[in-house]
Amino acid sequence: MVTGIIGKKVGMTQLFLEDGTLEPATVLQAGPCIVVQSKSGQTDGYDAVQLGLVEKNPPKRASKAVVGHHQKANVPATRVQREVKVAKGAEAPKPGDQVLVSIFNQGERVDVIGTSKGHGFQGVVKRHHFGGGHDTHGSMFHRAPGSIGASSFPSRVVPGMRAHGHMGVDRVTVRNLKVLKIDTENHLLLVKGSVPGAPGGYVVIRKAVAAKPEPQPQLQEKPKKGKK
Repeated sequence: MVTGIIGKKVGMTQLFLEDGTLEPATVLQAGPCIVVQSKSGQTDGYDAVQLGLVEKNPPKRASKAVVGHHQKANVPATRVQREVKVAKGAEAPKPGDQVLVSIFNQGERVDVIGTSKGHGFQGVVKRHHFGGGHDTHGSMFHRAPGSIGASSFPSRVVPGMRAHGHMGVDRVTVRNLKVLKIDTENHLLLVKGSVPGAPGGYVVIRKAVAAKPEPQPQLQEKPKKGKK
């Protein structure tokens, strides 16, 4: 049994639970996927499978390398392929097998890996949340980064200094999202909270690596009023 699946972000919505609470939810199209390649510890040094996302509009053109790689498993070429781990002690699926959203259960925790939205070239205030300088009293220092290093020693900019530059388009992992609902017929998965990336972006949904229990509200007794 594999521990993850490839998906696509559809968008956000709201979902009413059985107790009447309203939860923000992200709709993910999880799969269907096919196994393109199976890797084992004897041949590759680790146990994993390579999945390919089956889409409504398959790629019209694919390179010879991609087509030949998929022909080994007797499956059509896919646009997106990702590797996911195999659960310990479980039997790895064979090339050509399907992986569906049914590998998840309602109420369990998952990690979602995606690519964040791109914001282009940005300054330190937006990119690193710098406070900036005064806006009044004739100040000319508003959104500048300020000093970035000493002059005499070491007379250079230390590596890793926060500065302006390209923002976004980073690999982001959101952990411990709760599965609110599963629609196996339409291959949909609703998780609580937000997911990195824009609608239409590809994501990898895996079982939570370090799942945390859901916090339970604790009632505190009010101190009784009386004489001190």
